[in-house]
Amino acid sequence: MSLIAPLVDGQFQTENSSSASLRNSKEEKGKSSVDSEAFLQLLVAEMQNQDPLEPTSNTEWVSQYATFTQVSEIQSIGDSMASVQAQGLVGKNVIMRVTDSTGTTDYIQGMVERIGYEDKKAYLYIDGSPYSIDDLDTVVSDEYMAAQEKVDRIRELIKKLPGMQNLTIGDQDTVMELGEILTGMSDYEKSFVDKDAIDEINRYGERMLALVSDQNAQDSAETLKKALASLPEVDSITAEEHADKIESLYSALQSVNDMVKDYLGSDNIARIEAYYERLQELRK
Repeated sequence: MSLIAPLVDGQFQTENSSSASLRNSKEEKGKSSVDSEAFLQLLVAEMQNQDPLEPTSNTEWVSQYATFTQVSEIQSIGDSMASVQAQGLVGKNVIMRVTDSTGTTDYIQGMVERIGYEDKKAYLYIDGSPYSIDDLDTVVSDEYMAAQEKVDRIRELIKKLPGMQNLTIGDQDTVMELGEILTGMSDYEKSFVDKDAIDEINRYGERMLALVSDQNAQDSAETLKKALASLPEVDSITAEEHADKIESLYSALQSVNDMVKDYLGSDNIARIEAYYERLQELRK
């Protein structure tokens, strides 16, 4: 992901978030960091230009230098603490908040691979790129990352599906995966999923179940029709040759649901029953 810098010579110059993080860190360091030598030079200049009628006392000079020293030590402690914090972030998933020179903010999410240092400043390496620890926004748990991955996958799968009325058996794998993800999610993970999305997934599941049931009914009816078509006319059957097939047909007819019978049709049902009755007569 990149950040767009101002126009240069009529063209946009691209600055990635990593370089923006490095630049910002160095600029902030330049703005806020004053070493001992520079402070002493300022102190000497102030002494040379003080009002001779109201000179600053030695105590005040010492107090100013002591205050600077304390601030410098606090900054050093802060850098050390940041370094310790950075070391503890290796292997953790983090979100970096980087702002470029135009004020545009970019959020970078990933795992901290290693820690690097420049001028005693810690940098977090994410996907091979360094980011100033000052840009650290959030440290996220493994549970959070797992939840986000599942939510992202749910969004991706829902986008692949057509409207509810255009759903077909061809979408079965997608709907099944959605159902498996949702069923396997903990309550914590489900809290990241919008309730409307959960309701939509359930509706897709119900619709797919109806489509599968309908397809199975058609397939069962077709199987019975083919078996029925292989038999001769009712008056031509024999118990020795056709008994097994007729009994199987009749048994299947008794076990199927009304949806299968609807696809089979009343004429075919009547034929199966007629074959069975004829078989019973031949066995008497």
